[in-house]
Amino acid sequence: MSAQPTNTTAPDLVNIEIDGKPMQAPKGSMIIHAADKAGVAIPRFCYHEKLPIAANCRMCLVDVEKMPKPAPACATPVMEGMKVTTQTKRALDAQRNVMEFLLINHPLDCPICDQGGECELQDLAMGYGRSVSRFVERKRVVPDEDLGSLVATDMTRCIQCTRCIRFTADVAGTFELGGMYRGERLQIGTYDGKPLMTELSGNVIDVCPVGALTNKVFRFRARAWELIARESVGYHDALGSNLFLHTRRGEVLRTVPRDNEAVNECWLSDRDRYSHEGLYSADRATRPMLREGDAWREASWEEALALAAKLLKEAGQSLGVLAHPATTNEEGAQLAALAQGLGTAHADHRLKALDFADAAFAEPFQLPAAELELADTVLLVGCNLRHELPLLHQRLHKAGKRGAKVFCINPVDFESTFPVAGKRIVAPSALPGALAAVAKAAGAALPAGIQGDDHEGAKAIAEALAKGNKAVIVLGEMAENHAQASWLRAAARALAAASGASLNRIPQGANAIGLARHGLRPGQGGLDAGAMLAKPLPAYLLYGVEPQYDFAHGARALKALAGAKVVAFSAYASEDLKKLAQVILPIGLLPEIDGSLSNLDGTDQRTLAGGKLPGEARPGWRALRALGGQLGLPGFDYTDLHGLRAGLSPQAPAAGEGLAEAAKPDETGLERITSTPIYRGDAVLRRAVALNAHPLTVGARVVLNPEDALARGLSDGAMAKLGDGNGNAVLPVQVSKRVARGAAWIESDYEATAPIAPAARLAVAGA
Repeated sequence: MSAQPTNTTAPDLVNIEIDGKPMQAPKGSMIIHAADKAGVAIPRFCYHEKLPIAANCRMCLVDVEKMPKPAPACATPVMEGMKVTTQTKRALDAQRNVMEFLLINHPLDCPICDQGGECELQDLAMGYGRSVSRFVERKRVVPDEDLGSLVATDMTRCIQCTRCIRFTADVAGTFELGGMYRGERLQIGTYDGKPLMTELSGNVIDVCPVGALTNKVFRFRARAWELIARESVGYHDALGSNLFLHTRRGEVLRTVPRDNEAVNECWLSDRDRYSHEGLYSADRATRPMLREGDAWREASWEEALALAAKLLKEAGQSLGVLAHPATTNEEGAQLAALAQGLGTAHADHRLKALDFADAAFAEPFQLPAAELELADTVLLVGCNLRHELPLLHQRLHKAGKRGAKVFCINPVDFESTFPVAGKRIVAPSALPGALAAVAKAAGAALPAGIQGDDHEGAKAIAEALAKGNKAVIVLGEMAENHAQASWLRAAARALAAASGASLNRIPQGANAIGLARHGLRPGQGGLDAGAMLAKPLPAYLLYGVEPQYDFAHGARALKALAGAKVVAFSAYASEDLKKLAQVILPIGLLPEIDGSLSNLDGTDQRTLAGGKLPGEARPGWRALRALGGQLGLPGFDYTDLHGLRAGLSPQAPAAGEGLAEAAKPDETGLERITSTPIYRGDAVLRRAVALNAHPLTVGARVVLNPEDALARGLSDGAMAKLGDGNGNAVLPVQVSKRVARGAAWIESDYEATAPIAPAARLAVAGA
């Protein structure tokens, strides 16, 4: 009996042959996908693995058996038995002819082009271009367009690959770029002449295969072959985007993305891309400084450490240790050991939190960031995801395109690029009740004292979460830093348990999870960050903190610190810090040191020093090790970073269950809505010139609902005087229906807004 033929091909695969190599490829995939997987090189310009297929450059033409003419590999689906050849004379002639057409109008300015040395057109022209052009007519010239402070244009170089158009449309979701005119006159632009507003605009530089779109901050500063790449991560949000620092002679000149599908894919937010400008601010601390009366003088490290040790030892158990939540794991562990050695339990990194009743610390996402794009139901609570985590918002944009239902409970109807299935815009005081109503509709067992304010739509949200195969609740900055954050967290946990949804609490700081794990938190009987400032201590150790901006209530922080002895480890010697500190010890920033951060998934990511430390500044871990040695504390006997890491024993803190006091009814004034500006969230960002010149940095202002503005006789552009009983501010007014009635939206981290408490009731009147 003869053997029966068997089908060894999976039902979703087809058998094809490329350049004589048999292989299998998924049904519906394109020839270029199979070729890339097989390691067969096919030239391309318009094709990008993360962008929709356009097939308009025709550089990837290949020969397919039984097809009368060459076919574009990026837009030709594989079929059973297909035979493809990429090196035949017909295919190569087609590719060379395409290259000749592309070079017809391209300017010969490679020697001054920033893309020189890493230009896809340059690379392919070496293999497919002619040494002499047959084109003798006048080349076309395209006027450049001002796209803002981040992206530079030289559109005469454009080859109309449309990658930038497809990025803004399909990845960023903002539809800001498009093609105008037709044929040889085709131009890429913004239609209205306005700058790019997407928070991901710098990625058009990476996808551009020529030098038409380049980095305006880096422009003309160095050639690609002069740069050294160092692996690092973003430290301005909790995602921890993977990136390369490109340095020359120790100076960070630009930042580019490093591929990591589990974190940032191949993209980078503008915040991480351009923040390196802030490293070289004029007020950078370069030598230790000591206060003598009202004057400051530079000192040696030995003298400065001796005085710092004296001040800290004198404070002992009354010392408060406060660190910025972007501090590395190694530095955080040292600060915790320092506090323990000095006998103080007062240590914290939750600088902007208002409610500590449940002793909550940052915790890893229950639904990993990479899986958010697969979610089918999402509830955002107190969250402006687009500004808090731009690349997480981009993943949610992909989920929206797949049909995910996204619901929002916010004090402001924030702009997003995905469709919103339902939303409720309420004043901050109503946020806990609005979320509790959804939990109640889901049948959740709410803790005593949490009441839901029944409203239409709560049942629809609860049902959608329960029916979702991959549902997630996201608590953002305005929930985590709410005056009743413990109520919101309790209601969110109850809702997640009842509906089967995952709970993702956005960490408030690039390394909030890591610092909590490594012990930088209040000990037994210790004070949290809010209590340390509400009841001032005699001495403080500040680590990487700008008191006026980095605390929840800047004015209260300045008042508490003004009467205390302050030892500051800081990268900047700002005038405000000089008014408070007795010692300023200069330390390196993350791009300048080796360290590690724990991102929102709880993954530890290590960084390598890229930039050179300015002057006599030291890595923070070295300064802390020297201080620990000066104080004679145990556990500071290591000599290198490896020895320090060997002694680390991270442990997640236990979750608390307490609740803050119920909010007292108060009908007077408007409630303040507080959020952090996208480009002013830390000291480095506040000094990045290009980011602060971007239109998304709107400046200090108060945004009012039209009805609230009308009741106070205010209109767009008017000046309003605001007061909370303790501080006052005069701010320009913007009127918007996006703001909840009874509330005033005021962004933090501006000097003009610092006097106002973050959860204040405001009296608002015309100035």
